[in-house]
Amino acid sequence: MSADTEKHRALLGALKDAQGKGNGSCEKAVTAAFEHVFEHLGRLNDYVARGGPERGQERGKPELVQNHPAK
Repeated sequence: MSADTEKHRALLGALKDAQGKGNGSCEKAVTAAFEHVFEHLGRLNDYVARGGPERGQERGKPELVQNHPAK
C-alpha cells in the first residue's frame, strides 16, 4: 500500500473517530485533512503548470487550477 493511501486511511479514520466529540478533535482532524488536500492541489497545479502555454499557463509560473481550460 502506498504511503499516500495509508495517509488517506489515517485521515479518514481520524475524521470518523472525531465525529460528535466536543473536545476539539474534529477541528484538528478537519484541519489535517484539508492540509493534505492542499498538498494534492499543489502537486496537481504543478503538473498542470508544466503543460505550458497550451494549458493556459506560463511555464514555471504555477497558478490556481481554475485557469485550466474546461473540456
